[in-house]
Amino acid sequence: MKQSAVIELCMRQGSAQSVAQELGVSRPSLYNWKNQLLGHDTSASMKRKQDSPPSPERAELEQQVDALRQDIRRLRLEQDLLKKANELLKKDPGIDRRLLTNREKTQLVDALRPTYALPELLREVGLPRSSYFYHRARLDVADKYVDVRRVMTDIFERNYRCYGYRRMQASLTGQCVNISEKVVRRLMKQECLVAVTRKRRRYGSYMGEISPAPDNLLNRDFSATAPNEKWLTDITEFQIPAGKVYLSPMVDCFDGMVVSWSIGTRPDAELVNTMLDAAIETVSASGDRPVVHSDRGGHYRWPGWLSRIADARLVRSMSRKGYSPDNAACEGFFGRLKTELFYARNWLSTTIEEFIAALDSYIRWYNEARIKISLGSCSPIEYRRNLALAA
Repeated sequence: MKQSAVIELCMRQGSAQSVAQELGVSRPSLYNWKNQLLGHDTSASMKRKQDSPPSPERAELEQQVDALRQDIRRLRLEQDLLKKANELLKKDPGIDRRLLTNREKTQLVDALRPTYALPELLREVGLPRSSYFYHRARLDVADKYVDVRRVMTDIFERNYRCYGYRRMQASLTGQCVNISEKVVRRLMKQECLVAVTRKRRRYGSYMGEISPAPDNLLNRDFSATAPNEKWLTDITEFQIPAGKVYLSPMVDCFDGMVVSWSIGTRPDAELVNTMLDAAIETVSASGDRPVVHSDRGGHYRWPGWLSRIADARLVRSMSRKGYSPDNAACEGFFGRLKTELFYARNWLSTTIEEFIAALDSYIRWYNEARIKISLGSCSPIEYRRNLALAA
């Protein structure tokens, strides 16, 4: 430190007092250090006159001064790089620059270019010039998806936070935003647009063999060539802090549309019979006689259900005992509903009436607006309209 101070004293452009103030020492201390290192006879100013050639000792000292200045600048550059790495990249202060990616190095270089020369920065971070300009160009277009990110977030929030990248891309295409699935997945990951996936134990309505069960006519074939060929039904339970709610839907195998549904607080005969009456009304004018497939729950073996099926001349079909895959398409609807609506929200302060309204609203959205990739990125109602099967 003393040697550096003496060099600054000898090479100064201003007064010795200004050098002392810059170094934080007294002016006499500077001259004492000079006398200790160079002797009393040496001049305190080593500024070269234009007409006098430098002595060997002075030339060597000037070289040392230049080397020290270069070391100081290099240390300052290293310190600035560490500070910027912490500010911009959120890296630890002692991060090894060799562990940074070329993209991160480019960000550091850009941040310090007003202070240091580009070749000096590239040399210090170990970044080739070609790599710097490549990543610099990439950074210039990094924000071209700003508007797309906003649209994606809006789509995700409006659709119960349940869209994955396929339906998200289909929604964007519907709004004339054409980007690849790979980009959609990356942007959704960056924006934390992650659909909730969670499973819970389902409600069971099996009450034993209280009446003869019909054959399994579907035999896990849930495909249909036209509406009202095959219907599926079941009951599912929703347990919220305010109480339990039950849903009984009728699902059409043709496109997955919910033909009718009823919601209540008790899984009784009225729940399923009301739903069946509404479903029968949809086919009374057309004369269709769909197969109604269910599990072996007691609701579908009680007299009220059987009489309604017989009066409407519908065909009954039942799953085998203990074989939930025999009604997999209906179970799949319940799974999607709970994943997209139920598990993704906190129902702590929701009343029974509010939950029933939210459930009813979801099913209407499911029929009218929810995109299904298997239907050509259309909702069930839009699909039927495209085929001239619905008004």
